[in-house]
Amino acid sequence: MLRLIFELFVIYILYKLIFELILPVAKTTSHIKKKMNEMQKNMQEQQYQQQEVKKSPQSGNPKQEKNEDYIDYEEVR
Repeated sequence: MLRLIFELFVIYILYKLIFELILPVAKTTSHIKKKMNEMQKNMQEQQYQQQEVKKSPQSGNPKQEKNEDYIDYEEVR
């Protein structure tokens, strides 16, 4: 009789351990992995887009941009 109670108690403890600890941790781990993969994919897409922007030719003539930076002045005597 005592052995049966002990076995039922062990089964109960194993049941609690599996369904209240192991399964939730496994689900959370898989969820976190999925989110991390999505974040990595988004970061790679952003980096690719930034590289494309850097590679694309700039609009306008570079000499015009240089002239816009220069300010003409008159010498005062």
